[in-house]
This record gives sequence, C-alpha cells and structure tokens, in this order.
Amino acid sequence: MSHGNESGRPSASLGRSTPLLAVLLLLLAAWFGWSTVNQWLQSGAGVALEQARDQAVADVQGAVNAQTAQFAKQLALAPVTAALANGDAAATVLAVRDKWTGVEDAQVLDATLAPAYADPAAFGYSRLALLELALAEGKPVARVVRDNGGPRLGLAAPVQLQGKAAVVYIRQPMTRLTTVFDSIDSPSRAFLGLRQGGFTIVQKGNSELGSGADALARPVGETGLRVVAELPDVAEGPLGLGVISGTLVTVLLVATALLLLFGRKRLSKLTVLRKKEDGEQDSGLTLQESLQQEPLPLAASTRAADGGDAPRPEPGAEAVVPGIFRAYDIRGVVGTQLTANVATLIGHAIGSEMQSQGLRDVVVGRDGRLSGPELVEGLIEGLRRAGCDVIDIGLAPTPVVYFASYHLRAGSCVAVTGSHNPPDYNGFKIVIGGETLSGDAITDLYRRIQEGRLHHAESAGSLQQREVIADYVQRIADDVQLDRPLKVVADAGNGVGGAVAQQLLEAIGADVIPLYCDVDGSFPNHHPDPSDPHNLQDLVQTVKRFDADIGVAFDGDADRLGVVTKEGKIIYADRLLMLFAADVLTRNPGAMVIYDVKCTGKLSDYILRNGGSPMMWKTGHSLMKAKMRETDAELAGEMSGHFFFKERWYGFDDGLYAAARLLEILAQRDESPSEVLDELPDGISTPELKVAVTEGTQHAQVALIVAAAQAEESPFASARLSTIDGLRADFNDGWGLVRASNTTPVLVLRFEANDEAALERIKNLFREQLRQVLPAGTELTF
Repeated sequence: MSHGNESGRPSASLGRSTPLLAVLLLLLAAWFGWSTVNQWLQSGAGVALEQARDQAVADVQGAVNAQTAQFAKQLALAPVTAALANGDAAATVLAVRDKWTGVEDAQVLDATLAPAYADPAAFGYSRLALLELALAEGKPVARVVRDNGGPRLGLAAPVQLQGKAAVVYIRQPMTRLTTVFDSIDSPSRAFLGLRQGGFTIVQKGNSELGSGADALARPVGETGLRVVAELPDVAEGPLGLGVISGTLVTVLLVATALLLLFGRKRLSKLTVLRKKEDGEQDSGLTLQESLQQEPLPLAASTRAADGGDAPRPEPGAEAVVPGIFRAYDIRGVVGTQLTANVATLIGHAIGSEMQSQGLRDVVVGRDGRLSGPELVEGLIEGLRRAGCDVIDIGLAPTPVVYFASYHLRAGSCVAVTGSHNPPDYNGFKIVIGGETLSGDAITDLYRRIQEGRLHHAESAGSLQQREVIADYVQRIADDVQLDRPLKVVADAGNGVGGAVAQQLLEAIGADVIPLYCDVDGSFPNHHPDPSDPHNLQDLVQTVKRFDADIGVAFDGDADRLGVVTKEGKIIYADRLLMLFAADVLTRNPGAMVIYDVKCTGKLSDYILRNGGSPMMWKTGHSLMKAKMRETDAELAGEMSGHFFFKERWYGFDDGLYAAARLLEILAQRDESPSEVLDELPDGISTPELKVAVTEGTQHAQVALIVAAAQAEESPFASARLSTIDGLRADFNDGWGLVRASNTTPVLVLRFEANDEAALERIKNLFREQLRQVLPAGTELTF
C-alpha cells in the first residue's frame, strides 16, 4: 500500500523531530555544563583547602611555640629559680603557675619518674613519653597527652631541684591548640582536622570525609601532630572530560540546538514553497507511528536481558564496591565502604565458597577497632546464612585467629582487622581450607555477590563462643622457654596485641614492661605500624629508661614485629630474618628460606653460608604463604615485619610468636642482645619509602618504569634486574627497588648500598626514572 510521495517523507519527518532533537541536545548541554561547573568548584575548593591546611600547620606550630616559650619564661622567673634551688617542689609549682592563666595542673617529678613507672598505665603512657622526651631533649617540649580523663596539651621541661635532676609538668586545656582553627577559613564541603596518631583532636567542615584525610596531611614540626585534610571525590565529567573540554562540548551542544530551533523556521518555509511548486503531499510517518510499526532494536535487547537467564545480584549488592577487594585481603573505610550489611554479604560469599569446597566450620575473631563488633555481627550472619558453623573467639590478634583454626580443627577462619591502617579502616583476612585467600580468590568473592552466586542453606549454621588466648599462650610456652631472663619492653601501639603480648612473653620467662598495651581502637598515642621508625620513638625512650635488653613492637593486629636495641637502634626485619634463618637451618640443613623483594641484598649470601636455600619472592602475606606451601619452605619473612615459621609452628605470619622465637635465640647466647644483633651483616639502607600517586595508577606507572629500565641504553644496563614484583636493580655496590603497593595508592621504594656515595647514586637513577613517569610536581623526598 502506498503512503504517498516517497521523496517528501524524510523532510517531513525531520521537520517534526527537530524540536525533540534540539531539546535532547539542550538537556545534554545542561548535563555537561553542570558537571563542568561542579569540577571547577571542586578544583577551587582544593586550592582553598590546601591554603587552609598550610595556615593551620603554621598556626598550630605557632601556638605550641608560644606555650613552650612561655614555659621557658616562667621557669626563668626569680621565685621559680629560688624554689628549685631550695628543693621546694610545692613552691616551684606555685611560682611556675603565677600569672600564667589557664594552667590546669603543674607537677615537679624526680628524674627517675619512679612513682609514674610504678603504675605506668594509671599514670598514662603518653605523659610518661612526654616527660622522657623532655629529659632527653634537655629543653621544654609539648605534646598532646591523655590526662584528667581526656586529651590535654602537656608541657614538660627538665630542671635541677636542689642539684638533682627533675622535670616540671604542666597540663593545659586543649583550647590552646583548637582555638586556632576558629579563624581558619576552609571550604565547608571539605574536611580539615588536627590529629595525633589516629586520634582527631579538632575538625572542621564535612566530618564524613574525616575517615581518611591523610593523603593531604602535613606534620606540625616535631610535635607529633599533623593537620589532615580531605576533599570529596572529584566527579569525573561525562566521557571523562575535564573542565576545558567539558566547557567546549557544552557550548557546541547549545549552539547546535539553537541552530536547529531557529534555523528550522527558514528551512520549513523553503520546504513549503518547494512542495507547492512540486505539488507534493506530506504523507510521512510520525515518530509514534514508526515506533508502533517496528520496535527499536534497543528495546528488543532490553527485553532479552530481562528474560530471567541472566544472573541477578543479591539485594544490597550495589553497596559492595570492588575497590575493597585487595590483593591480600578485603579492606575499606568503615561507614562508606564497609557497613554491617556489606559485612553480611561478604560473609555470605565466604560461606558460599566454603560450601562449594565441602567445608562448614569457620573461626571468627576481631581486633580492637571500634567498628569490629558491628562488622563481626554482620559477617557471622552471612556465614550462617550459607550454612556455616561459626566459632566466635571474640577479641584476638590475627595470628590467634589463625591458631584457633588449627587448634579447633576448623581449617577456615576470618579475622576482622584493619591491620596497621588508620582507625577508620577495617577489613577481613580470610583462610579457607588452610589456604589464605589472595588475588583472584578474593575478587571472586565480589563476583559471587554481584552475580548472586550465594548459597542459601535450608537452616542457618550454628554459633558458639570460645576463648583460645590461654591455649595459644600455653602452646607456645610449652615449646619456647628462655635459658635466661631478658628484660623486654613490649609496645602494642594500643592494638589488640596488647591483650596477649605481656602474658605470652612472661609465660616464656621474660621480664616484661608493657607500653601502650591497653587496647584502644582510636590509637591515641602513635600509629600501630612498626615498619615506620617514627612509631618506634616512644619504645626507644622506654627501653633506655628501664635499661631493658630489647624492645619489641607490634602492628594493629599483631601479625608483624618491630625491634629496637637498648641503644635505640632499629633492627629491620630483613636482618632479623638472618638470625631466624641461622637458627632454623641448624636443625633443618638445606631448608628453603623465602624473603620478599624489599629485603637486603646481603640476606641471600647469609642464608647460603648457613647452609640454606634462599628464594626472593613477591611482597604480600598471602603470596608468601602460598609460596611456602609450594616450595615446602621452613621459614619466610618480609621487610614489613611479617615472619612465617613452619618449623615448630604452623607457617602463618605471627608477630607475637616471632618475638618469642627472637627472645629464645638471644637468651641462648652469652653476648648481650645488642652484641648478637650487631654481628649481623649490615649496610647503609633506607626504611620503606612511599610516594603517593593517584588511586589506581600505581601499577601502570611501575610498568612504565620497568619498560624504560629494560631498554638497551637504560642507565640500569649494568644492574641485575628482577621484575617479579616491580623493579629491583642490584648493582655490585648496592640495590634499589620500586614497586606498586597492592593496598594503598603509593609507590614503595627502598635502597641499600655499601657507602653513602653509592646509595645516593642509586637513588638518583630511580629519581630520574620516576620523574619521567610521574606527574610534574610529584614530591620525591628520598
């Protein structure tokens, strides 16, 4: 059937659809324009936030300097010097406080600090650290301390009380520092705060962004404080366009729409005139008629997708973001990335994977983070939905959770822990059937949730509570006993290791001085990461103060170990691994010893000289354990402080057990612990260095560096290159490493050499390579 003159149909259809097309273009223009304006506002807020942050750093430092200067001035007053000369502590206190408004308390303590050390937990570890710092520095110092039931500004200064060393302590209200934030103008949509350790002292702006805020942080001199800042995520423009390109697209869309709307009138007049001349009739199909005759292909494909065969995600799965599924574990920010509902879905996925392997029993434990109880509750609910029988051991270090999976014959376990991450983080370390999940096995849990591949049991699994810490301590103490007592300071950094460390080390025969062993999920004293030398300063002071033989430190969930000598020297984990290897190889000649790419170049030769088989491998506790199973290695270790003993233990990483084995070795020797550790081969080296990069770019940047280093005319041509995990270049006189972190958006570097000149030469080679890859302006402070 004919519909009229065919040649008239396109122009008629175009005429009717032109207004609709113009409206669509204007809507698109509005979308691009809104996104562009939003990006512009966010970029402006970023500049304003950085200015506010820098002002806050300067103002807080100024406030601290003003207080320490006032303190020094008060101590120089004639009544104060007279009271000190007479040995009158009470008169000294009154004279120091004279006309110094706002002082809440003042004390004069003997330099031995005996009353404080009699009960350090009651006196306060942070106050003790402040007093020790003042005695060590020989001048007035200030720190935020916990006193009188809350945070206070503490000041301390060394003095002579009738010729004897003493220290004066002043307690000030926190308003001395917090009021400086009142005058700082920071964007309301951003977050600005003052922190010590993981404790936020004061904050401004959007508190929901305060969960992280360390990427833009700046330290406040040597005060131990830092000003933290965070912007909301910058929304990427449509099609990934930036401000300039987004603006151009917006203008083009508006211009096209206007041309269609206003140019159409002239086009319509010409069309009408032509029709009159040609005698045409407008008989084209309307848009509605076309749709009725033949559905659009898109509609057909949509109906096919709704046919029921496609996998359907579990309800609430949209809240589970892929970014929390990391290389070694699951980890994210509490409240935004991790909630009780997300934990339930993760537990359901873990339980479903267990069921697919014919496993039902699983142990669950948690560290001391404030979010732990809520996440554990959600996790257990999900596991039980899948039909798993759950054994909840409550508050326990991660290695104790691992131990419980063996001890209770479950074979599977989940530790709810944020490890050494900031207080607002939490996560899950997962073992199924004796295998620690990593890589694809972890990301498959995400796919299970999104695809709805979750097992729903006919009846929920069982739940029971068990206490295993006493069994853990007994198991180790039955095997490890010291040949002679050693005095040890144990710094748990307020992590969950504090619930076990003193009990365990005393059980094997050590004299233990606890430091920050009260479990506090806000980590108020210092960050629980012993791989960072700054976090070991209080331990160094306390070891010296007590004339202890050695100091040990643990991370937030106690699966990592840090060590300092009585002289305050930090013994890095790669050198500790030498000591452990020599001991293990005496009973297991030829055994395999695995170490990660960040370890010293002297380790391989040391293992060989002691009759072992060295193997360098990728960084990551899950990857290490997998390689140990593959090679049947007796021992492994990482530069970060993870140690894995299969000999006499279970092969999982355990900082507490490693501390016990270390003390066992040291107690067997006639030399002092410092002398034993000083005998280990050493070079000039750096700790782990970190360069912050944009989220998700670290692996691509390292790939570019590796490619450049392998080029024919590369400055690395004379080095032995290893690319199993980033780029490690070994020269005859040292080595350097750059690798992408699998847990945070940073590049991790480390360097070692025979002398300072070689160290600086190798650093420069890596700096030049990084500058070619990283964005201009990236800070390279190593």
